[in-house]
Amino acid sequence: MTVNSKSAGIMGTIERWVILLILAILPGSYASTVKAECTGCLCPGNPCKLCPLPPVKNNSSVSGESDACQKIQEKVLPVSKNTEPNEHYASLHKSITECVRNGGDVLMNSRRSQEFPSKHYCKPYISAEKANTKQATDPSRKNQDKK
Repeated sequence: MTVNSKSAGIMGTIERWVILLILAILPGSYASTVKAECTGCLCPGNPCKLCPLPPVKNNSSVSGESDACQKIQEKVLPVSKNTEPNEHYASLHKSITECVRNGGDVLMNSRRSQEFPSKHYCKPYISAEKANTKQATDPSRKNQDKK
């Protein structure tokens, strides 16, 4: 066997491996570009009952709105697109304070959409009746209620 035939055999093997590698990568890259099912709070239907911070003028109130969101709307003046920046930031600061004071968490929205146009949202506290907090806080499950 000559040197040229050995190098040609090695190059053919390398080419086959490169082709196999490309074929293995393509399906994975295609799957990553397909949109995944939405998870989290900023999903269609507002699963976490978020409310915009600060409250927005002419915003229709949602039925079954949380106590935290109702208290924010009562205590903080709503803003509009025409609100002066100083008033807007004062209202934002006060609404964030009220959200936290009422047990909520503040979320920042970096991907605005028609359903979630605001930059900040209040995620209200979920009561113990609605959440399974015993299992979350007691992994041994010793202190859970017996059924």
